[in-house]
Amino acid sequence: MRFFRRAPKVNEDAPDAAPDAAHDAAPEAADETTDAGDAEQIAASEVKLAAEDEERTNVALERTKRSWFSNISSIFSRGNVDDELWEELEELLIGADAGVVTTEKILNDVRARVADEGIKDASEVEDALKRALVDLLQSPEGKGSLWTDTGSGSHAAPPKPAVILVLGVNGTGKTTTIAKLAHAYKKEGRTTVIAAADTFRAAAIEQLKAWGDRVGADVIAHKQGADPAAVVFDALAAAESRDADAVIIDTAGRLHTQFNLMEELTKLKRIIARKQPDAPHEVLLVLDATIGQNALIQAEAFTKAAEVTSVCLTKLDGTSKGGIVFAIADQMGIPVRLVGTGEEPDDLAPFSAEAFVEALFR
Repeated sequence: MRFFRRAPKVNEDAPDAAPDAAHDAAPEAADETTDAGDAEQIAASEVKLAAEDEERTNVALERTKRSWFSNISSIFSRGNVDDELWEELEELLIGADAGVVTTEKILNDVRARVADEGIKDASEVEDALKRALVDLLQSPEGKGSLWTDTGSGSHAAPPKPAVILVLGVNGTGKTTTIAKLAHAYKKEGRTTVIAAADTFRAAAIEQLKAWGDRVGADVIAHKQGADPAAVVFDALAAAESRDADAVIIDTAGRLHTQFNLMEELTKLKRIIARKQPDAPHEVLLVLDATIGQNALIQAEAFTKAAEVTSVCLTKLDGTSKGGIVFAIADQMGIPVRLVGTGEEPDDLAPFSAEAFVEALFR
């Protein structure tokens, strides 16, 4: 998953096709050669972008590795698979904020692999642990229609406009995540409209406008205290008239009473459905990695109020306890799709379970 890259953007401003005589003069093989060249260029670009994302994730996880996973090599350097090894692994995972329940699940999985594969050497347990961690992160079934890989290999065009409803409490980095997402779309040649539907805070509206100017995204906003549903309605109408590729909707960043939260989100989804019956295509929950297990409490509250389809984990570079990502996948059953790796517009990466786990063990 790399944002909208599943479907290449067609250049609608391209000149008309050449006259028939010109086509007659050029063999069909030329088209095939051009297609092959384009495919190679796209593939090379994908490899480069994936490497950049992996490097950002690796840097963001530096504190987690230094604090907890730095001891991983010493655990697996001993010769035997004994009780001490399992105890140290348990301490490491809990210390990294994977949580007691999730840690127990991971260790049971690794123990089963060790038994099934007849592993006797501690050094081989490391590989079994890596595989167990990757499997855990990949286990949640994606319910969104934008970032879920169906495995069919098809490259059908994404919905237009793709509607992304963004949730999260104040201070999680929700606003900057929205801006980074809009910036990522722009880099891929896509246009976005941002709906400033958190009308509770004037600062939220002004902050979004400032970010919109910075990343080149249109921001639809009303005055503080306005009806969020009216903002969303206007944003969807603007996206339609401007032929935008995506609408990113900010929402109230406060955990007020669950009933009020649910009522507000239900109203927003009803307005969205009037324009697009199959939207929102993703409900993205932004969680702060630095708050550890408290992120699970927030995830539970928002999931009860709305059908969260994906998670963006922010401030990963500011915590030594990146293991919370395992607890989110295990306890909430929601896939982590994005990770925030810094404060700049480019500091947002699609989440890769393999790259994440591999980075922890480097």
